[in-house]
Amino acid sequence: MRCNLVALAAVAGASTLTPNVLPLLVRNPYLSTWLYNARDVPWENWPMFWTGAHVGFSVMASVPETGTVYPLLGRPHDSLERNHEAYEIAHPEYLGASFDASTTNLTYRISGSSPSRSARLTLSFLSPITPSSTFRQSIPAAYLTVIVEGCLDVSIYTDVNGEWVTGNRDNRVKWDLHEPARSGSGSGTALKTWKVARAEEQLFTEFADRAEWGTLYFSGPASVQHQSGTSALLRQHFAEHGGLKNEVERRFRRVMEDEPVFAFSRSFKHGGKQLGGCQKKEESVTFTFALVQDYVAQFARAEGLAHMKPLWQSYISTADELIVYHYDDFHTAAALARNYSDSLGQDAFNSGSQNYQDIAALSARQVLGATQFSGTPENPLLFLKEISSDGNFQTVDVIFPAFPFFLYTNPKWLAYLLEPLLEHQLSGQYPNDYSMHDLGTHFPNATGHADGRDEYMPVEECGNMLIMGLALANALRYDTDPAFVRTAAGEGARTLPASMRRNNKHIDRYGIDLRSAGDERSTRSGSRAAKKWLSRSYKLWKQWTGYLERESLIPHNQLSTDDFAGWLANQTNLALKGIIGIRAMGEIAALVGEEADARHYRAVAADYIAKWQEYAISRDGTHAKLAYTWYGSWTTIYNLYADSLLCFRVKDRGAGSGIASTPQKGGQKPIGGGGGETFVPDRVYQMQSDWYHAVMQKYGLPLDSRHLYTKSDWEFFAAAVTGQETRTEILTAVARWVNETVVDRPFTDLYETEGDGGFPGIYFMARPVVGGHFAFLALERACGGKAVEALRFLDERPPAQINSEETLREDWRHGASGAWGDL
Repeated sequence: MRCNLVALAAVAGASTLTPNVLPLLVRNPYLSTWLYNARDVPWENWPMFWTGAHVGFSVMASVPETGTVYPLLGRPHDSLERNHEAYEIAHPEYLGASFDASTTNLTYRISGSSPSRSARLTLSFLSPITPSSTFRQSIPAAYLTVIVEGCLDVSIYTDVNGEWVTGNRDNRVKWDLHEPARSGSGSGTALKTWKVARAEEQLFTEFADRAEWGTLYFSGPASVQHQSGTSALLRQHFAEHGGLKNEVERRFRRVMEDEPVFAFSRSFKHGGKQLGGCQKKEESVTFTFALVQDYVAQFARAEGLAHMKPLWQSYISTADELIVYHYDDFHTAAALARNYSDSLGQDAFNSGSQNYQDIAALSARQVLGATQFSGTPENPLLFLKEISSDGNFQTVDVIFPAFPFFLYTNPKWLAYLLEPLLEHQLSGQYPNDYSMHDLGTHFPNATGHADGRDEYMPVEECGNMLIMGLALANALRYDTDPAFVRTAAGEGARTLPASMRRNNKHIDRYGIDLRSAGDERSTRSGSRAAKKWLSRSYKLWKQWTGYLERESLIPHNQLSTDDFAGWLANQTNLALKGIIGIRAMGEIAALVGEEADARHYRAVAADYIAKWQEYAISRDGTHAKLAYTWYGSWTTIYNLYADSLLCFRVKDRGAGSGIASTPQKGGQKPIGGGGGETFVPDRVYQMQSDWYHAVMQKYGLPLDSRHLYTKSDWEFFAAAVTGQETRTEILTAVARWVNETVVDRPFTDLYETEGDGGFPGIYFMARPVVGGHFAFLALERACGGKAVEALRFLDERPPAQINSEETLREDWRHGASGAWGDL
C-alpha cells in the first residue's frame, strides 16, 4: 500500500473550482491551518488559523547556481534584504492549487541558469481522512511532503513560530530540539522534532479560539538541517548559504519578541556536475505537524466530571511513539485517504457533477476539523466544537446539519458523536424534559447545564435527536461499513507495533477497524445491534417524543437552528421537523418491540402531518409559508429531507426484505430499510421543487422570504429532495458562489445570494455544518437505494412556471382579509 510520490502530487489534479480559501493542515479545532486568498499566489499572504488570524508558517526554495531565493508559502521574503550581494529574490512560476478530500497541492516551477535546467516543486499537504481506521483518524497530526522533480540543485527551507500553540502573542513560548525515541527494536525512521509549547500552559483554556495547552511536534528526518532563533536571522542565513547551522537558540520569550522560529532545511542535488545537461530526478522530504494534548476536554460523565484523554492514547502510550509511528505510517495513511477520496469523488460525480465532487471534497476536512476523538476502543467518543458561531460543545443542531457526512463516511462516527449527549442526559444531570442544546457553553468544557438554561430550541433539538437516532439505527441494521471500497491493507502497509495490538480486539494488525469488534454501541451489524443501541436510551427517545406531541404541531415562540434569524411562533419548517421526529419514534418503538408505542406515535404523526398541510401551505398550494399565520411569506422546508432519508416513502419494509443485500456503486452497501406508507405526500415535494426554481438567485436558494441570505447546508438538504432540474440549478449556483465570492474565510455556510456573495453581517466560517453538503450522497445510500427511486416522479415534468412576486402578493391579501381559521 505504498503511495507513489508522483501519484501523491497528482492526487488532487482533477479539482476545477477555485475557492478563496483552501485547507492545508486541518485535523481538529486547534490544528487548523488554511491557505488564505487561495486565488492569489501563496507567497502574497501568510497562512491562517480558521478564524483568519495569522499563522507563522513559511516555505522557501533556493537555487545555488543562480543565487536565487523563491518564497513558496507565507511571506518569509519580508525578512530578506532586497539588494543583497549573495542572493536575489524572485518569484517562481505558480502552476496552481488542486485538492481532494484529504490533500491540497500547491505546484511551482523554478529555473536555473539555462532553460533546460528547471525544477517542478509540489507542496503536498495531507490531512488523511481514513474511515476504515478510526485509530488513524484520532491522531492529531498531518503531513507536508515537498516533492522536487527536475534537473536542478534546490534547497528547501520551512519554519513555524509560536502562534501554533497560543492565540496571545504576549505569551512566552519554550522549545527544544528532540529526537523521538524509536521502539526497543530500533525500528522506525530517525527523526528530528521541534517541541514547542507555552511556557505556562493553561489546561482547557482558549484565547481567540486557540488552545492554550498542548505541544506542537514539528518533525522531519534526521538528515535535515535545523536551527532556531530570530525569524529574520534564520531566513537571511538560508538565503545566503542554502542551509541551516544545526543550532538551537534557547532564549525563551514572547511569540513576537525577536520572533523565534523553528526551522528545517533540506538540499536536493539534481543538477549534476555539468551545467549543460543532467538526468531528471525526483525526490521528496516529508515533515509532520502534531498538536499533542494529554487531555482534550473535560466532560460531565455519568460518574462525574472527567478529564478526557485522546483516543490515540489507548493504542500508543507516549507522544514520542506517536510521532515516530505517524511519520512512518505516511504511505499507508496516504493510500487509505486516497481510497476514500476516490470513492467520494466517484460517488459525488455520479450524483451531481464535477462541481459537486469538488464541493464535497472541499467540505470533508472542514467537518472533521471541528472534532476530537476521545474515549477508549471499547467506548469511543467524538467531541465537536461549534466553530465560529458560539463555540458550544456538542451542539445538537450543529451535529444535525453535519450528520449526512457521517452517514456517508462512517456511520459509527455518528454513534460516537451522539453518545456524549445520551450518556449525560441519561445520568439525570439535565433537568428539562426536552433535549439539551449542547453539552457546554464553550469547547473544550462539556460541563453541562444543570440549571437547564442552555439555548432554548426545544422542538428543534428533540426532532434532531430522534431523526438522527433512527437514521443511525437504520445504518446499524443494514450497513456499518464506511463509505469506501473495502480492501485489504495491501503490500507495503505498515503493521502496528506489537504493544499496540496486544489485547486489542478492535483493530487488525494494520490498524484497520474490525467489523465485529467489541464496541457494543455500533460496530456489530444487524437488527439486534440497532435494538440494543436504541433500547439503552429508550427513556430519552420517549421523553423527547412526548414533548413533541405536546409542542410541535403549533410551535410557540422560540428559536430554530437558524437562531440568527430570530424568534418566531408557528414556524412551518420547525413544526415539520417535530412531526417527522414523532414519526421516527414510531419506527424506533417498533424496532425495540414496543408495538403499542409504535402504533400510538404513528397515528399521532399521521394526524399531525395532515393538519400541518392545512396550516403550512399557501392558499393557492404553490409553496410553504414561513409561519402558519404569515401570509405572503415562504420558506425552504429543508426538514423535508428527513422524510425521505428515514425511508418513510419506501413501500418495502423490514430487515427481511433483502433491501440491503444488493451492493451499490463503489462497493458500498445501503443504509436503512424501508418505512412503509408515504408520509409526506408527493404534492408537497413537487410544490417545493417548483417553488425553489421560481425563487432562485444568482448564488443559490435563499433561506426564506425575510432575507436574501442562504445556508449552504440547508440548500443541499432541500436540493436532495427536488427534481433534477431544480437540484442542478442549486448546485450550479453554489459552485458559482465558490468561484466568485469575496468571503475570505474557510467555507462559510451563511452568505448572500446576490451582490458579491459576502457575509450578511453574521460571520460563520469553518463550521462542521458543511457536512450537509453530503445530503445527496447519504440519501442515495438510504433505504437500499430506494429513497432516491421514490423521488423519481419529480423528474416527470419540468418545474412549473410561477410568478413568485404576484403569488406572494395574492397570498398576503388573502391573509389580510382575516382568512385564518382555528389558530
